[in-house]
Amino acid sequence: MKLKDSVALVTGAGRGIGRAIALTLAKEGANVVLTSRTLSELQEAKKEIESLGGRASIVQADLTQDAQVGKLFEEVRTRHARLDILVNNAGIGIFAPVRDLTVAELDQMWNVNMRAVVVSTQHAMKFMELQRSGAIVNVASLAGRNAFVGGAGYAATKWALIGFSRSLMLEVREQNIRVITICPGSVDTSFSTTPKEPSRSEKILHPQDVADTILAALMLPDRAMVSEIDIRPTNPK
Repeated sequence: MKLKDSVALVTGAGRGIGRAIALTLAKEGANVVLTSRTLSELQEAKKEIESLGGRASIVQADLTQDAQVGKLFEEVRTRHARLDILVNNAGIGIFAPVRDLTVAELDQMWNVNMRAVVVSTQHAMKFMELQRSGAIVNVASLAGRNAFVGGAGYAATKWALIGFSRSLMLEVREQNIRVITICPGSVDTSFSTTPKEPSRSEKILHPQDVADTILAALMLPDRAMVSEIDIRPTNPK
């Protein structure tokens, strides 16, 4: 098992895509550190992982607060002394025409979708540069490649995330650190403020589809890196 005894930190791990990623990595033998703002969801995810024989610990944190991010990574250092995988999954989507989008909503998306990723990545790099190994997985979106009505604020954060990830990949690859960016299309989660029609749930992606894609990228030989992956519904109509 390639991931056996590795240490993986997954943000936004209490539900949706993050929870599926955490479960999937734990099944492969990773020690998974789960973090999000909602303690009850983290506890449920940890219980599920342990019921399957996996290993997990939880750290409640608001990633928009730098002090809490620092404490999160200090907990990783104390408990594991290393970090092999960081999955920057936490995100928020608020969809509205530009004329209706408030600055507070834009700031909220920017702080979670982009700023928190940069701060968390900087902390993770301190581990990985010393180890001269590691993987940073950034969960972006097809909205980071495609414009759509009502998505200007959200898309801007994901375009920025893809640009950040491409530059980061070039900076750290010589230290054997892989940067993998995943761009999912519509996923059946409670992620956004826009409700989905129940009839679409079987057509669009499920969280496990994204988790399996990330696992496939991580399981490549260390000499190989898939830097960007688009994943979308086969037939969403």
